[in-house]
Amino acid sequence: MARERDGVPGAGAKRWSVGRTATVDVVVPVHNEERALPGCLAVLRSHLAEQLPFEWTITVVDNASTDDTLRVATELAESDDRIRVLHLDRKGRGLALRTAWGWTDADVVVYMDVDLSTGLDALLPLVVPLVNGHSDIAIGTRLAPGARTVRSPRRELISRCYNAMIRLTHGARFSDAQCGFKAARTDVIRPLLPHVRDDAWFFDTELLLLAEHNGLRVHEVPVDWVEDVDSRVHVVRTAWEDIRGLLRVARAKASGTARVADLPRRPEPRPAHPDAVLGRRDAGLLWQVVVFALIGVASTVSTAALYAVLRSWSPPLVANLIALVVTTLLNTEANRRLTFAGTGGSTRRVHLQGLIVFALYYALTSGALLALQALVAHPSRWLEVAVLLVASVVGTAGRFVLLRAWVFADRAGAATTQEASG
Repeated sequence: MARERDGVPGAGAKRWSVGRTATVDVVVPVHNEERALPGCLAVLRSHLAEQLPFEWTITVVDNASTDDTLRVATELAESDDRIRVLHLDRKGRGLALRTAWGWTDADVVVYMDVDLSTGLDALLPLVVPLVNGHSDIAIGTRLAPGARTVRSPRRELISRCYNAMIRLTHGARFSDAQCGFKAARTDVIRPLLPHVRDDAWFFDTELLLLAEHNGLRVHEVPVDWVEDVDSRVHVVRTAWEDIRGLLRVARAKASGTARVADLPRRPEPRPAHPDAVLGRRDAGLLWQVVVFALIGVASTVSTAALYAVLRSWSPPLVANLIALVVTTLLNTEANRRLTFAGTGGSTRRVHLQGLIVFALYYALTSGALLALQALVAHPSRWLEVAVLLVASVVGTAGRFVLLRAWVFADRAGAATTQEASG
C-alpha cells in the first residue's frame, strides 16, 4: 500500500498562474535497485537544481522490492526534503505511475527510468510545453528525427515493429509509446487514470491511445537514449500482453467507453484575424483541388481494382458496396488530414455528414451499374468496371463540392467573420 500524506488534492487541484511558479514532481519507479538508486538520485538531483527553473520534488516509488531498496530510498529522503518515498506491495510499472500521479500535489508529473537511459538535457523541453499550456502530455521519443540511440539491432527492430503496429491498428500519431521518459499536466492526467486498465508495461501505450482518442495534445521530444544492458523486460510475454491490450483498447473505442467526459477540452482552432478565414480558403483552393484529386485518383483506382476482385464471387451491388466502404474510410481520413486540415468542427458532425455524402456517392455509382444492367443484357466485367470508373469520376467531383462547402466548412471562422462585420 502507498503511504498516506495529508492535503493531497483531488481532480480539482489548483493550477499555476502568473506570479506562481509551477511545481514538477519527477517520479522514479524502482524494483530491487538498492545499488543503482543512490547514484541515480545524485545525478538527477544535481540536474534539477541546476537546469530546471521550477519548484521540483522527486518521488521514488518502491515497486514491491525484495532487497534493501526501500531502506536506501528512505535514508535518501531523510537527507533531502525534496525527495519523497512511496512503497507498494504489488509490482507493476503502470501501478507505480498510477499511484504516484494520483498521489502528488504537483502541477506537472514526470516519469523516468532509474537507469537514466534518456539524456536529462531533454527534461526541460519535455516540461515547458506543459507549463505554458501548449500541450497536455509530453513524451520522449527514440524514433523521431533528431533522436540518437545506442541499442542492439534486436531491440531496435522490436521497438519499430511495435510502434508501427500501434499506428497501423489505431492510427496513432505519436512515434514512440514505450520510451521511459514522459510528462503530463496533473489536471489532465487524473481524469484519464481511472480509464487506464493496465498496471504493467502496456500502461504507457494505453494512456497515450486514450489521450489521442479524447483530443488531447501529445508533444514529442527527440531524446538521446542508451540501452540498459541490465534490462529485465521479458520481451515475448510483454509483446503478447501488448497485443491483447491493443485489441482491448480498440473494443473500448468502438463501444464508446474510451471517451472521458470530464477532461478539459481545447477550443476548436480559429484564426487570430477574421479576414484570415477567407484568405486562407481562397488561397488554398488550388491546393485543395490538387490534393483531393490525387487522393481521388488513388481511391478510384483502388475501388475499381477491389471491385474487380470481389466481383468474381459476389453480385455487382455487394461488390461495389464493399469496395466503396473500404476505400471511403481511407479517403475520408486522408482528406481530413491533408485536403481540409484544420476545418470541419466537431468529429461527430463531420462523420455524420460524411456518411450522408457517402450514401449519395454510393447511390450514384450503384445507379450507374443498375442502368447498365437494364440496357445491356450480359455486360462484360470490364464494361462494368468502365461504367463504374465514369460514375466514380462524376461522383468524386460532386463529393469535393459537398466536402468543401458542407462537411469541412469552417463554421467557426465564418461566425467570427460575421461578428466582426456586424
